[in-house]
Amino acid sequence: MTPQKSQIPREEAEILAISALGFLASESERLQRFIDLSGLDLAAIRSGATNSAFLGGILDHLLADESLLLVFAEEHQIRPERIAQLRRKLPGASLDF
Repeated sequence: MTPQKSQIPREEAEILAISALGFLASESERLQRFIDLSGLDLAAIRSGATNSAFLGGILDHLLADESLLLVFAEEHQIRPERIAQLRRKLPGASLDF
């Protein structure tokens, strides 16, 4: 059985957010800034990686920092607008992005 069309963007959003988490973790300064702003520790980040709402928060973090967003978008060859579109597919999305 194939996933319904409405599920594909959510899965794409989750995959993108996991990639964004890897992007943050790939540089200690990026990761430390996320930790400082979120108040989370590494254990909470690891366990949150399986939670759709947490993954939405990862995309929120990117969307809140234009320079970080642009670097991520370029490295992953995705339009920043697409990141904002996919963010809306995860729980807790704001309509501002």
